[in-house]
Amino acid sequence: MRIIRAPSIGTAHELVVKMVLEKGRVLDTEDGEATVEYDEIAVRVENPLTEPMVSPHSRFSRKFMQKYAEDLLNGTSAVFEYDYHDRLFNWGDRLCSAEGGPLRIDQIDYIVRKLALSPVSRRALAITWNPLVDERLDDCPCLQLVQCLIRDGRLSMKVVFRSNDMLTAAGANMFALVHLQRAISDRLGILPGPYTHISLVPHIYYTRDVNDIEPFCGRGDRIRPVGEVCRACGKCRFAGFNQSG
Repeated sequence: MRIIRAPSIGTAHELVVKMVLEKGRVLDTEDGEATVEYDEIAVRVENPLTEPMVSPHSRFSRKFMQKYAEDLLNGTSAVFEYDYHDRLFNWGDRLCSAEGGPLRIDQIDYIVRKLALSPVSRRALAITWNPLVDERLDDCPCLQLVQCLIRDGRLSMKVVFRSNDMLTAAGANMFALVHLQRAISDRLGILPGPYTHISLVPHIYYTRDVNDIEPFCGRGDRIRPVGEVCRACGKCRFAGFNQSG
């Protein structure tokens, strides 16, 4: 597993995009989408509220990121196959409690209660996967697990993604989850600590999102993607080179 240490999540986003584009391998997904993917990556940011929290090269503006974070924390009226707010604050879709009623578990409240009761606990975690639902979904959750720890008087957060679109989604994911980290730490009356973002299959959709690659790579001045990606983009002098990862 590669470990990337960065001073901010905005910078971390840029570094992880660079690693996937320059070191990744090209393959088509089970849905037939062209991707470049890399091995497991862990991104660690010691002080995740440090600016820039949003890369200037990201497709999404700060305003979009803030709305995404608000939706994670408070929910949204929009209808999706799933959303992370419900999976974390209202887990149990289509499941029943022992009493026979709908199962609804606020896992974030559990994390707060667990750490308030036992600050050294390693059990303050939340999951998103629901086998009854997700084995049948074409678009199932990428975020799988959130763990919070109190160490050295601060609340650290570690998250695990089974798969993560590092070009477009990862920046918003990190931004929203760091705001969740801050919300939990506020409830506990302590400061946020390190944030660790683990992606088991980091990838980029290099044909679908070809226009989002150029702002990161700077026409080859900042990033030199593998050859297939450059040829798909075709916007700079490196497009005809037969590069390899």
